[in-house]
Amino acid sequence: MKEEFLHYLWKFKKFDTLNLKTSNGEEIIIVNVGQYLELAGPDFFNSQIVIGDQKWAGNVEIHLKSSDWYVHHHERDTAYENVILHVVWEHDTEIFRSNNTEIPVLELKNYVDAATITNYQSLMAPKSWIFCERQLKEIDEFTLRNWQERLFFERLERKSKPIYELLEQSNNDWEAALFCLLAKNFGLNTNGEIFLKIAQSIPFSIIRKESFEVENLEALLLGSAGLLDSEKEDNYFKDLKFRYFYLLHKYQIEKKIVDPVQFFKHRPDNFPTIRLSQLANLYHVQQNLFSKISTSNSVKSIYETFEVSASNYWQNHYQFDKESPKKKKKLSKSFVDLVIINTLIPLQFAYAKSQGKEISEDLIQLLNEVAPEQNAIMDKFGSFGIKSKNAFESQSLLQLKNEYCNKSRCLECGIGMELLKKN
Repeated sequence: MKEEFLHYLWKFKKFDTLNLKTSNGEEIIIVNVGQYLELAGPDFFNSQIVIGDQKWAGNVEIHLKSSDWYVHHHERDTAYENVILHVVWEHDTEIFRSNNTEIPVLELKNYVDAATITNYQSLMAPKSWIFCERQLKEIDEFTLRNWQERLFFERLERKSKPIYELLEQSNNDWEAALFCLLAKNFGLNTNGEIFLKIAQSIPFSIIRKESFEVENLEALLLGSAGLLDSEKEDNYFKDLKFRYFYLLHKYQIEKKIVDPVQFFKHRPDNFPTIRLSQLANLYHVQQNLFSKISTSNSVKSIYETFEVSASNYWQNHYQFDKESPKKKKKLSKSFVDLVIINTLIPLQFAYAKSQGKEISEDLIQLLNEVAPEQNAIMDKFGSFGIKSKNAFESQSLLQLKNEYCNKSRCLECGIGMELLKKN
């Protein structure tokens, strides 16, 4: 048994609250269980409890055994001076404050229904992937949907933090922040952080000014990636290199060294040359991109906005000096779906929040139209009967697995709590 289970029992009063007595036989009436802090100090703050004929207001500390009070050295910590009740599973010793007054103890195991303990033990049984994998099918659609919404917005809150950091760095320029976020997205997992550094190394005011000439944008991006540092016979390479160093001089940009971009283990369509050219073309074709996508609630219009290809040179190249069969390298629907999921939805969420607007339902509806991610986590949930029909559901399941299942936070999980209620 874990202490978190006792926190759950106390927080939701999952025990017989009508006949409570302290270890010394005094009657206990819980007026208010208090605020669950999950911080340093007592577990529940500002509880209100009647013990005997006296009403108390103060803190509640919870342990598996009474003696844990001394194991954790609470007797030396002034933060625990205001504890009015010590709730334990097993009472094995008396506890005293620094002034030698005894702290009342509630031994909880005498008041918890056997079914609740059985459900807890079943939920926390040894797992092969997640604790509740054998019971997932028992969760009704209403409970699952409500919990998925909570998970989805938790994930959006987490994804918003880097956006606020980028805004702070760019003097609250949403267009500049979007450029950095898109660059990271275009780099995918392998080159994402490198592409982000490339975007941050170029003042966005220069991207704005040079967006009317795509070769200049491409020169800035490929040059900042170190892809124009060598010498080649290729005429397009020579032209981009000339433009790059001209733009460095024109805008007095200091050339910053970034880590080398990675080609290894990428499919050719994901080579950094192709993705940076597509990013350059996006900003060439679409002026004021942020204003177009910040309020878009149509997946169709987003697909149209991202209807761009790499430059003509790259139609029969993947790298400089190496010709390949001709192929128009457009942004694929699956790639744009990733952009919607990882950049556009978090950006819309953060922007609406900054404007004091509520768009929760719009975001859910938008992701309901986007295909779910295909990965090992989705496959595993599917094998247990939880299949994602769209990106809203797959994003929720990723949050569930990474932030709850992997961290054994079953007693904070809507699914785990529902399973504990079983008869």
